[in-house]
Amino acid sequence: MATETITGKFDQLKGQVKQSIGEATGNEKLANSGAADQVKGAAKEAWGNTKEAAQAVTDDARAHAQASSSDAEIEGHEKTHSVRDSIVNTAQKLKDSVIRHTDNVKANH
Repeated sequence: MATETITGKFDQLKGQVKQSIGEATGNEKLANSGAADQVKGAAKEAWGNTKEAAQAVTDDARAHAQASSSDAEIEGHEKTHSVRDSIVNTAQKLKDSVIRHTDNVKANH
């Protein structure tokens, strides 16, 4: 939980107490100060929640990007393996063809 969220909740609680005491004792200044503390606390709490949400979105995006990167890397390795196998198979077929052709040439001469 963001620091602002915690301090915001505390400021709101403190403001409620100050407002209640101010109203009970007829001290308008204290009651108004309590109301101001509640507003300040609500703003802090909202800011803390916003920061937490932004961090969660950032973390999620980072995790998604890392997963996509890993998937792309695996796919790249698989394609590389496939191309390498294709080259080796083609070379083997070419060698077999050359050997057959040279065997035919030897047999006919």
